[in-house]
Amino acid sequence: METQVKQQQHYWGMRSVSYWITLVLALGIIFIGVRFILQPVVGAIGYGVAFSDEQDAVYGKIKGIRDVFSGIVLLPLLIMRMRKAAAWVFTTAIVVPVVDFLIIRFTNGAGDLEHLLVHGVTALVMIANSFLLFHMRSSLKGDHAHRK
Repeated sequence: METQVKQQQHYWGMRSVSYWITLVLALGIIFIGVRFILQPVVGAIGYGVAFSDEQDAVYGKIKGIRDVFSGIVLLPLLIMRMRKAAAWVFTTAIVVPVVDFLIIRFTNGAGDLEHLLVHGVTALVMIANSFLLFHMRSSLKGDHAHRK
């Protein structure tokens, strides 16, 4: 078991497309969260549902810290090159852009193509990356970390 973990760590990292996609999306959601904390009105407009009252901006800050956490939770897994753990965390997070897409669809209607595309494409990229994370194969012989 320990050997498999070391092999997994050895072969998954900066040379892997799934590693970089995971890192970019983690940093991206951290940025979005920080923007929501610092500029909640701007964040809400970017999300696709503007606040109807400036007092609602506190909800942007609440959303922001959750976004920051969503990105930060992946960073230790990336640093330690824990592909399978990152795959599970990343895959469970797909629910967020899917629900965001549905919120935009039912709040703004099908005509808000810009925001529907942002959330929809994010979900599709995450689905594709999850597939890569779970089905990564090493080109080097002797890598059995992906078999279980």
